[in-house]
Amino acid sequence: MKFVTFILIIIVLSCVFYSYRPFMNFKGKDSIANGGNAKFKEEDYARERKKMVEQQIMARGVKDKKVLDAMEKVPRHMFVPEGYRRYSYYDQPLPIGLGQTISQPYIVALMTEMLDVDNEDTVLEIGTGSGYQAAVLSTIVKEVYTIEIIEALGLRAEESLKNLGYDNVNVKISDGSLGWPDKGPFDAIIVTAAAEKIPDPLISQLKPGGRMVIPVNNTFYSQDLLIVEKNDAGNIDAKKTIPVRFVPLVEGEKVAK
Repeated sequence: MKFVTFILIIIVLSCVFYSYRPFMNFKGKDSIANGGNAKFKEEDYARERKKMVEQQIMARGVKDKKVLDAMEKVPRHMFVPEGYRRYSYYDQPLPIGLGQTISQPYIVALMTEMLDVDNEDTVLEIGTGSGYQAAVLSTIVKEVYTIEIIEALGLRAEESLKNLGYDNVNVKISDGSLGWPDKGPFDAIIVTAAAEKIPDPLISQLKPGGRMVIPVNNTFYSQDLLIVEKNDAGNIDAKKTIPVRFVPLVEGEKVAK
């Protein structure tokens, strides 16, 4: 029993550590806290992106070629605040303002692979954030519908996606836990914020045979990343994969402007 308790404590401490990593890895004038930024060129970013895919993503077992190609193609640095761009391809999340983060590249790739989507699929994303996950998905699937409850983030992401030519991404400012009923049902749903439980509207908007990837809170102050599958009869099967740490899913009136 003591051994199990010890393991749980280690998991919790690891999750807390990863939450603060964006602010811990850099020192001096180029620290994240000070917003230092090197004058990188596009070819420098492309080289770093290729290294990111090889060393952070492929090396950890992500194999889907569609996902690997998307991660190498989408310019993550264009979804990161300018002061932090030199760190865009580091193995960690980064702050994007208003208490939110852009997810670690490996987690973006892993969750995209877990969705198991292709170019005929329509995907719903809950938690637009910077727009990066939506951009990655847009290079693989037919259409992306993405919802952000924080208006300033949603509008910024919409502008970034439009300027970068991701024309098959549709952004809505709303409560993501309610889904986007008039555009569903969806072949896949991805949730990039931690829910207390799987929202019922999202289950109803998932097509039979569809798949949802969602982090759900557990009792040990971290989250379980779930793969949720819906069979032809409408029954749900949820499988735990790995422990993760996401910002909370904001619902209802808890909206930051």
